[in-house]
Amino acid sequence: GPMRRGAAAAALLCLGAAWLLGRGFDPRAWLLPPRGRLLSAAELARYRGAAGEPGLYLAVLGRVFDVERGRRHYGPGGAYSGLAGRDATRAFATGDFTQAGLVDDVSALSAGEMLTIRGWLSFYGDNYDPVGKLVGRFYDENGAPTEALRQAEAAIEEALKFQAESEQRKQQFPPCNSEWSSAEGSRFWCSRQSGGVNRDWTGVPRKLYRPGSRGSPCVCVRTTGPPWGQPDSSQHSDRGDLDNPHLEEYAGCHPLAEQCVLKA
Repeated sequence: GPMRRGAAAAALLCLGAAWLLGRGFDPRAWLLPPRGRLLSAAELARYRGAAGEPGLYLAVLGRVFDVERGRRHYGPGGAYSGLAGRDATRAFATGDFTQAGLVDDVSALSAGEMLTIRGWLSFYGDNYDPVGKLVGRFYDENGAPTEALRQAEAAIEEALKFQAESEQRKQQFPPCNSEWSSAEGSRFWCSRQSGGVNRDWTGVPRKLYRPGSRGSPCVCVRTTGPPWGQPDSSQHSDRGDLDNPHLEEYAGCHPLAEQCVLKA
């Protein structure tokens, strides 16, 4: 009857409490995996790993991770203890561990810095346990993404696209080798490994102009075969990328010389 049901419920509660105590009140015990907990900044600040505190957490882009396993880095006295108990996303990119730098504002970071943050986010996702989300800049009180998070993610997407394009461009136009001496001036030359791009052609030095970027770096340009990205067709002249409109020859150098010396 109802008596027995009440006793069973009480026994279950006791069991639950014993389990929690047995786990040292592990906060993950009542975590709902897909959502995780929502923490306030004040709550997160209690997780700096000091004696009497409930644990050791940090947040990146509003995502909270349990970094207890990395205690010697993140715990009191550790080299990265400044990151604990808060969202200091900006510092992951800038390396600025002053109080002014240990903040979560990423709005002014460069594309490269946003990629660094993405790298750290993957690192924590792969190596530490997710706890939940921090209510504030990146998640609202219902755990929904904010405009700031959407902008940060869009900036990361943009940076990834740019990185892929740069990689492509480096394959097409590997950087030259170069050296400078006060006696000789500048010497640019191409090899099959120049610019760290291993390839089966050497190429000749050219200046590469890119819209919107200052300076024109020296790149090595393929001199035979079809232009980059165009399948072999009878249409093209067998001049590789020599006719690319973004390239300019070095004055005083033979157009097909593999090296070029510009007098001091």
